[in-house]
Amino acid sequence: MDEKIKYELEFPITSSPQLLYQYISTPSGLSEWFADNVNSRGEFFTFIWDDSEEKARLTSKKSGEKVKFKWVDDDNNDGEYYFELKIIVDDITKDVSLMVVDFAEEDSLAESKQLWENQISDLKHVLGSA
Repeated sequence: MDEKIKYELEFPITSSPQLLYQYISTPSGLSEWFADNVNSRGEFFTFIWDDSEEKARLTSKKSGEKVKFKWVDDDNNDGEYYFELKIIVDDITKDVSLMVVDFAEEDSLAESKQLWENQISDLKHVLGSA
């Protein structure tokens, strides 16, 4: 498997940080925009899309600010890669952004970024900020 490269994307979002946090940190919130269905059992989250299923462990969270999920294998061992969602609030303007940190193989980087753009677009619709 090719080495994946880390990338960051920032999306301005019209929402309160508290509301946005509910959509990035809970199975019900994530299933509204990130995956078709999301289940959790303790710290493990299962993300379900059409015909595929991926498991991740919630490795860190800070209420109202960020969540970090590390992908795990079938035996729940941490993988090398993770994705992180951070809520950024501008101190002066109070504008809210969502920072996405993820990894992709070099030849699928553009595709991965496009996927996030589509998912964040769905999130904005759910939040009513599109």
